[in-house]
Amino acid sequence: MDNRTNLDDYLAELGISEADESVTPPPAPDASGSAAPPEAAATDPRAVLDRFLRGLVARIDPELNVTVRETEDAIEAEISGENAARLAGRDGRTLGAIEVLAYTVLSKLEGRGDTRVRVDIGGFRKRQADTLTKLAERLAIGVAKSGEAHELQPMPAAERRVIHIALKEHPDVMSESVGEGASRRLVIKPRHS
Repeated sequence: MDNRTNLDDYLAELGISEADESVTPPPAPDASGSAAPPEAAATDPRAVLDRFLRGLVARIDPELNVTVRETEDAIEAEISGENAARLAGRDGRTLGAIEVLAYTVLSKLEGRGDTRVRVDIGGFRKRQADTLTKLAERLAIGVAKSGEAHELQPMPAAERRVIHIALKEHPDVMSESVGEGASRRLVIKPRHS
């Protein structure tokens, strides 16, 4: 195992340094389409996320595109391009790591620790939500027929939420989360038991 402990050494090996301005993107445009002034870009969460993600993908694959938008409850980013799906990583692990980094960058802004960040790469999250919704529907049919509850494996909160939403209005079954921390999982059970 490598005994280096200095993060700067790792970054330098990757060709990334604090002084590296060669791939720094221009300020993100504001709602009117013009570039935000530098002082606004430093505090606008959408501009901060846009700058961070553009800098990240420029180092990985300059052909990738980044789109950032603010919704009612979160700041959402989409990374797209011909090879974007590969960036999501196995089971979305790289995507999850990028999302954690993006949240960390935004939480550094004063008073922005409560900002929700959602990142999708090449439509991975949408495909995953579709798969989970279909799973929820299949399991709901089985639980309704058997009358017995079905407990799923532990899963992240975002995935549990997709299943909860899919079954929210189901007439025959309901879902609930049980357990603590990383072992938190969903139970689908008959609504009238």
